[in-house]
Amino acid sequence: MIAQLRGALVSVGSSSVVLDVHGVGYAVAVPERIALSLREGEETVLHTSMIVREDEQSLTGFTSAEERDLFDLLRSVNGVGPKSALGVLNELTVDQVAQALGEEDDGAFRKVSGIGPKTAKLIVLTLQGKIAAPASPTRTTAVDHVVAAADQNAIVQALVGLGWSERVAKKGVQEMVENLPEGESPGVPELVRRALQLLGPQTSREELR
Repeated sequence: MIAQLRGALVSVGSSSVVLDVHGVGYAVAVPERIALSLREGEETVLHTSMIVREDEQSLTGFTSAEERDLFDLLRSVNGVGPKSALGVLNELTVDQVAQALGEEDDGAFRKVSGIGPKTAKLIVLTLQGKIAAPASPTRTTAVDHVVAAADQNAIVQALVGLGWSERVAKKGVQEMVENLPEGESPGVPELVRRALQLLGPQTSREELR
């Protein structure tokens, strides 16, 4: 089983990457929020879960072993496949999942596309006590919860359409999100406007590194 890969990122898509490990390119599915933080050409480490089926072998990667282990735990729940488990980790951090389990809050999982009320309740019942209690909430966690990964990706695509490279757009969106005032939840158009303000004049569009 392949549990970890280290190499240079050959390409970064919205939900997958290609990682060059000693000349071999590994296609790895990743949550959108992780894809937004990765840059082509950079060396990175992905903690991976390998799924082997009769007609397919696939890798799913995360930037921490805790996320990878949670992905595997989620797949152990009846009715939760790789796509749904990836969806949970795209919307929720490990701490947010732990908090939802501790509070028996199945509503947190019902928000994930593809997970219905019955499956959400089953996740809570099956995984209670299997994940350590969350650390104290941080500002970054709160902001990540406010700006969903899908919205961040939409902002990036809007900036690309306006002429910025995808690398610069992703970097700008990440910085803009990290600096949002705590508790503020602006819409996508407003977030695009703020990202444009952060990036500055188009003449400096390639200066943000």
